Amino acid sequence: MDRMKFSEITSGQWEELSPYLDTCLLPLTGMSGVEKPFEATEKLERLRDIMDLIEIPFKGRVVTYPAWHYISGRQPFKELLQDWCVSAKNGGFRFVIAVTADPAIHSDIPGIDLWVKPDEGGALPSQAEVSAVIREMWSRQST
Repeated sequence: MDRMKFSEITSGQWEELSPYLDTCLLPLTGMSGVEKPFEATEKLERLRDIMDLIEIPFKGRVVTYPAWHYISGRQPFKELLQDWCVSAKNGGFRFVIAVTADPAIHSDIPGIDLWVKPDEGGALPSQAEVSAVIREMWSRQST
């Protein structure tokens, strides 16, 4: 097993694991609902590729939550996302990382500690870049 998914943690394990699993990943696919099947597949595959940059090297510290696939209006999306982040942190997570393969998705949401996404041209960040920004987030916010 190379990832830690929310569904793998039982209620009995959470108390024991929560001090170590302090970071949750929230994948954001960014689909509008009008994608053709092959377009949805492409978006999901790109999201998987960027998630692999976090899930695999940081297993044991991060938990991946179900993806938010469809995003409608910007304002309700921001409010819903902020509410979700507050709930995740109230539930025991210290950090929330929003991950998307869509470079256009970004919002200033106080509950999100880090955005991981492609650059404006769509190029995915390198493994080293992702690891560095995550470690910087952890060290910056642990002091």
